[in-house]
Amino acid sequence: MPDRRRADARRNYARILAVAEEEVAAHGADASLEQIARVAGVGSATVRRHFPSRRALLTAVSRGRIEALRVRAHELAAEDDSRAALLAWLNDVLAYCVAARGLAAALAYDSAASDPVHDNACAATLQEAADPLLRRAVQDGAVDPDVTVADLISLLVGIALATEHGPDPAARAGRLFRLATAGVGAPRGDERLSKRLLGVQPPHRVDVRGEG
Repeated sequence: MPDRRRADARRNYARILAVAEEEVAAHGADASLEQIARVAGVGSATVRRHFPSRRALLTAVSRGRIEALRVRAHELAAEDDSRAALLAWLNDVLAYCVAARGLAAALAYDSAASDPVHDNACAATLQEAADPLLRRAVQDGAVDPDVTVADLISLLVGIALATEHGPDPAARAGRLFRLATAGVGAPRGDERLSKRLLGVQPPHRVDVRGEG
């Protein structure tokens, strides 16, 4: 009997997760837990037993994409141009956030948490993966030493959430990303941020190709 209960629990988990992925893709982070339960054919209590919070559900839905971004960070660490490598990875994170509804919310830090960075499993994984990219860019003088990975993730989350409901989220997110990253470079003498922003090249569309 215990083995059967465990098998039933595994089937329920897989079914709930599959439905959750569809609902989050359709409705974003505000997908109804009650609707997920109805479509999965289980009770709301069963959903909450497997996923005690909305963040836990979004974390599970986003797991594959987070792993892909972790691997991508390791690949880019071998690139010669440290700033270009960091910016390429940030672009990939933003592209996933734009293409996969719910990912930005999964990465958002909870300011009420005792340790906002490490209490967020998705963000903590990306922080660990991106730390070497950022450290190398800082050592090369390509990025302001005051910039942290948490800063950059917060920036990307803000851009993704701000553009999510617009007519062309990818184009708008791409523009904001280029404007923002013009200001994270290492200071050059008395050069002001506003002056650097004037030199931004015309924005390119964020590449949203990748996993669902």
